[in-house]
Amino acid sequence: MTLKITLTGDINLMNVVDASIPFRLMKDELQQSDLVFSNLECCLYEPEHTHSVNNEGFYANPIVAANALKNGNIKVVSLANNVNYGHDAILKSIEELDKVGLMHTGAGENKDQAIKPVILESQGIKIGFLARTSVYWNTHHEAQKDSSGVAVLRGHTAYQVPSYKVKAEIPPFNRPGIPPIVVTWADRVYLEELVQQIKELKKSCDFVVISCHWGLWSEVLEYMTEIAHAAINAGADVIFGHGPHLSLPVEIYCGKPIFYGLGSFSFHTGHNGRKHGNWVGEMPQIILSKEKIEEISFKLIRHNNLNETYCCDLDQETETIDDLIKQSANKNCELHVSGQSIIVKTR
Repeated sequence: MTLKITLTGDINLMNVVDASIPFRLMKDELQQSDLVFSNLECCLYEPEHTHSVNNEGFYANPIVAANALKNGNIKVVSLANNVNYGHDAILKSIEELDKVGLMHTGAGENKDQAIKPVILESQGIKIGFLARTSVYWNTHHEAQKDSSGVAVLRGHTAYQVPSYKVKAEIPPFNRPGIPPIVVTWADRVYLEELVQQIKELKKSCDFVVISCHWGLWSEVLEYMTEIAHAAINAGADVIFGHGPHLSLPVEIYCGKPIFYGLGSFSFHTGHNGRKHGNWVGEMPQIILSKEKIEEISFKLIRHNNLNETYCCDLDQETETIDDLIKQSANKNCELHVSGQSIIVKTR
């Protein structure tokens, strides 16, 4: 007996008025999965007063958005990201998800609710889902013991003067104008909280899947690797990230996959109401048996001008594929194309 899970990056259903449109070209593909876990980067909430798109908060029509998610066979969503913001918006969004039976993790009326995992069983296999965000607003956004918000894993940044030779291409700072080296790391207290939660969750689940909202542009930063490795060392089986809206490399660590950036899955309208460009995202599909991960692959996806997500023809995506192969090879991961899927193996 095996189980197929599909993971997706950012879903923002802002301005969607027809629930059938976003995933209608993906319906057969998504229906073939037992479980689909996505990052929901919008709130199922309509503010009482007029909301400027220049302000933070992606608000989608609750009924339309919920039905669109159900049409996509999405079973679990992460709410841990930078646009699920504001007490009313978060709680209303959770209420709407509950109404239609969509499971969620990563936000709540307090910290205990925000970090609470989703546990689902399918095909006799029990999977635990957790979510954290390292990208969030510094006021009234992080869930606390007595206040609503998102589940956070803080990251820190320092700027190091390159006073000695660290890379061949970076001169030491005896030359005027040399920029600092950016150093990032995960907050020890927050990381330990996640580690302990994974260890506890693993006692009752066959597999643990972690959603991480993180990153900055196309680079895999140190804190991202630190979080992913610590999570796997604690017992997590799959890590997937999102946030920069770009496709990032894949790593195999201790035999477990880390998808550093899935990019966007449905994200037609973005910040300041502007239309998003011609992005390409990753959609991992993982086959599990009771004992182990049997197969790991992913497809590349895009969206068209009608806001329909679709699977790419890989013959037309050679530049993206070549870059992913090169970057992933440095992370103990071998990628190769098989038909319209990209197979993930240990290098």
